[in-house]
Amino acid sequence: MSDTRLRQVEGALGAGDLGAGDLGSAMAALGARAKAAAVALARAGGDARTAGLWAMAEALRARESDILEANAEDVRAAQAQDLAESFIDRLALSPTRLAGVIAAVAEAAALPDLLGEVTADWTRPNGLRIQRVRTPLGVIGVIFESRPNVAADASALCVRAGNAVILRGGSDSRGSVAAIVEACRAGLAKAGLPADAVQAAPTADRAAVGMMLQGLNGAIDVIVPRGGKSLVARVQDEARVPVFAHLEGLCHTYVHASADPDKAIAIALNAKMRRVSVCGATETLLIDRAVAPVLLPRLAAALEAAGCALRGGPEARAVYPMAEATEDDWRTEYLAPILSVQVVAGVEAAMAHIATYGSAHTDAIVAQDPDAIEAFLNGVDSAIVIANASTQFADGGEFGFGGEIGVATGKMHARGPVGGEQLTTFKYMVRGEGQTRP
Repeated sequence: MSDTRLRQVEGALGAGDLGAGDLGSAMAALGARAKAAAVALARAGGDARTAGLWAMAEALRARESDILEANAEDVRAAQAQDLAESFIDRLALSPTRLAGVIAAVAEAAALPDLLGEVTADWTRPNGLRIQRVRTPLGVIGVIFESRPNVAADASALCVRAGNAVILRGGSDSRGSVAAIVEACRAGLAKAGLPADAVQAAPTADRAAVGMMLQGLNGAIDVIVPRGGKSLVARVQDEARVPVFAHLEGLCHTYVHASADPDKAIAIALNAKMRRVSVCGATETLLIDRAVAPVLLPRLAAALEAAGCALRGGPEARAVYPMAEATEDDWRTEYLAPILSVQVVAGVEAAMAHIATYGSAHTDAIVAQDPDAIEAFLNGVDSAIVIANASTQFADGGEFGFGGEIGVATGKMHARGPVGGEQLTTFKYMVRGEGQTRP
């Protein structure tokens, strides 16, 4: 996307406000528009929201070449800055990846509408009927880095749940996000819904992030950060509105003594090497001491053949030659073809390692022993705990959520993949027939 075209797109998204006033005024106006759009979207009805989502998917498909062109320019700029390959992988959109993004929007359109769902219904002895009914959160602020697909995923899921969204992507994905947001807005407008239900911060200025964290004069109801450790730390430190925290993906795969060797190798390879730059990639392999002498050499050789560098604890290095792991390695989200390897003395030791070093994101066990599986599933306190499958299934699309905004690692309100349902709250509707309280 050329600079001229980018300026045109940003003007359509509200960046023109910056020419007439300061950033604070522009962001406040953006928040006010989002709040009004959220009210209109929530009242529009499920069929209208569904039509809007289908129109968003069609608009993204129609503008595929524009989006890919903008993304190619973002990638070239990132390469010119000699940014890490893992960063560029997260930034890049191929035709196949963009097709997946569009498919996720269509999947959100195909999901049942959430609003108005009665999740509980009871009648009190005094005759009062009480219902708990699903409602939108309101305006969601999404602050993310590098991944332009988040713009489409977040927009679709917020619309599905009747929320407006304000997006603030990283400067490195500026053109890609602008093109995606423009398409989503065009789709909503075509369907007769407020385009301002999807907006992007009209500047790369980091001050916009601080303004969003303050809530834009009460317009923003929830902040969802999706990015590196420093971004999440800033959001948690500065936010004056609730946050769905997404911490590092310090994910583990534990190979139990009862594991099927071929299954363990296939799962470990996929968990680490399918895409090393995603938050669900395994960063530490734990292997049971009982099978390490026989199975670890096979696992290690397969990982190295796939291009993975290994860093091991003392017992692991005694079994197979690899670099020495430091204390920092157990706490590092590599997002690269590097894997830490530790030999442990059974399921309890594996769970203790995860409790010490993990980030409560996603952890997996490979085992045939049902008791070991149940002990792990019940004993590991992470947002996602998996038995006999890759940690890379830690994804809202794979859960059937129609994509995700992120994986929440906290314990309040939302945990795990944040899809449409997690972007709703509820209210109680109470119906009486003249009752008064004595």
